[in-house]
Amino acid sequence: MPRDDLGAVVGLRRPVRRVVSLVPSLTESVAATAPETLVGATSWCTHPRELDVPRVRGTKNPDLAAIAALKPDLVLANQEENRRVDVERLRAAGIGVWVTVIRSLDEAFASLRRMFADGLGWPEPPWLAEAERSWRDPAPGPRIRAAIPIWRDPWMVVGSATFTGDLAARLGLANVYADHPERYPHVTLDDLAACQPELIVLPDEPYAFTATDGPEMFPNQRVALVSGRGLTWYGPSLVTARARLAEQLWPAGPP
Repeated sequence: MPRDDLGAVVGLRRPVRRVVSLVPSLTESVAATAPETLVGATSWCTHPRELDVPRVRGTKNPDLAAIAALKPDLVLANQEENRRVDVERLRAAGIGVWVTVIRSLDEAFASLRRMFADGLGWPEPPWLAEAERSWRDPAPGPRIRAAIPIWRDPWMVVGSATFTGDLAARLGLANVYADHPERYPHVTLDDLAACQPELIVLPDEPYAFTATDGPEMFPNQRVALVSGRGLTWYGPSLVTARARLAEQLWPAGPP
């Protein structure tokens, strides 16, 4: 029997024709590959824009009864985005759950391939190889010291061993918190300034930083407002994310 990224044996109904996804990136991945199979998703699953399926609340508080009522062949989850207790309760109810573990681009590509081949039992979608090709070449030029806040009040930044940190490195950014022992540390603005970043990168999710909410806290530093989906989602968005993020980071061209 197949095992998910955590090594758990997952009992499956074959072929997989009914999928509930508890992860926005995985929802988009399924919708771009076999949209007719997607029967449920979270309220945070915003892509594709035209997605019209029952919602089962959020990633951290899914409605387990609603999921069971949808009679899924498989539920897709992620170690970071979903709670272990919810996965355990779904499995105890006899529902198969496939848990992904993704902390880097390479892990994302490998995990998605395993999910499609072993979990869903589907052919690999063409967009996956295209996404991998788009991130294959190293970033040109010297790395730029950057800090990547993902929340404010309290301020939180991207730390070590994260998918976003690895993606930022491929873009040519040197995360000033890359060696922090925490993956998403809380920091003060004084601490952030002491790290002397050359660039502050403000994504529009999970916190919705905008031109009028965020940059004003860094009046003496260069700030780039970027797509949070491009910076944090793994899946079909990776096909275009590199070019889009590069334009947002360096409107006048790479340094």
